Amino acid sequence: MAIKIIGTIILMVLATSARGAEFTVLQKDKIFKPVTLKIKVGDSVNFYNDDPIFHNVFSLSDVKSFDLGSYPKGQGRKVVFDKPGIVEVECSIHPDMLMTIEVTK
Repeated sequence: MAIKIIGTIILMVLATSARGAEFTVLQKDKIFKPVTLKIKVGDSVNFYNDDPIFHNVFSLSDVKSFDLGSYPKGQGRKVVFDKPGIVEVECSIHPDMLMTIEVTK
């Protein structure tokens, strides 16, 4: 019985570390907050809209290309980063909204 419990605990620890950390980037006052972020491969970023207007978060970066579509205040959309490098993030509705995510190993 003790071996089974220890095995379960080890699996839980491995599953937790394999998921990576989760970060939140706010979209507030037509600005990404923070405007730069350093994360590790396997981490995720939740882009949370805290503005009373819609935003569309996207990246055309070779490291991670994505388009989260348009979404209103109170909603967030998550992206998992699976390769190291620099990711430039923008809002297609507000071209002055820019941020950089550095993904390290």
